[in-house]
Amino acid sequence: MSSQPNQSLIDGIRCLQYLVSSDRAIGCRELARLMGINTTRANRLLMTMASIGLTMQDEHRRYLPGPGIHALAAQSIRGSALFSRALPILERYAPRDIVVALGVLWEDQIIYIWQSVPGSQTTQALAGYRMLPAWQSVIGMALLAEESDEQLTLRFTDEQWRNLAPHVEQQRKTGRVIWHHDDGEVSMAIPVGAHHAALAFAGMWNVENDVVEARLQALQELNAKLLEMPDFTGNSEEAQ
Repeated sequence: MSSQPNQSLIDGIRCLQYLVSSDRAIGCRELARLMGINTTRANRLLMTMASIGLTMQDEHRRYLPGPGIHALAAQSIRGSALFSRALPILERYAPRDIVVALGVLWEDQIIYIWQSVPGSQTTQALAGYRMLPAWQSVIGMALLAEESDEQLTLRFTDEQWRNLAPHVEQQRKTGRVIWHHDDGEVSMAIPVGAHHAALAFAGMWNVENDVVEARLQALQELNAKLLEMPDFTGNSEEAQ
């Protein structure tokens, strides 16, 4: 049996993830460009998934998630310990006066599992936010720190790396990222358990240092509640 990864399967999963992360119908050429593959291959993948209901076309022959995606989504939620165990904690303890986000790193993008803003309902937080490039996200900065500088400099442009590097180093030294944006916003993030996820607070504008420290303490306490949940650190219940 070959030990080589199945590239067709990898491309199919990537194709579906890019499609469902888009907030609009997307054409085959555009999707091929995003994925870095040729248009013929992208079209074949999309048509294959359409045959089992995972994709569908609109009147302009652009692609959308199909009805089968709902079944896949429900099954994925049920199978995700990160999702099912974190949500009750976030619903109960997450601050309501700032942005609170839980995200995972996929390729060079951050996928938001939870993203609440002041005044939002739980359903809106679950709807989350579309993909954001990891180098533009405080969650991305916290998670990319697990990789070496050599790996990261190969994946990002010089400009992106200049933005990333000081925050990646901060994460490695202190175990968290505090990002003071040029426009006065402060955001912060801490990795969560063994799920390649991070928890973040954002939407804090022109705040004093004592407020930053208080928010950091609250972020650490919320993260600790997540880590208290059974099996959330990555240890199986059987091994305990």
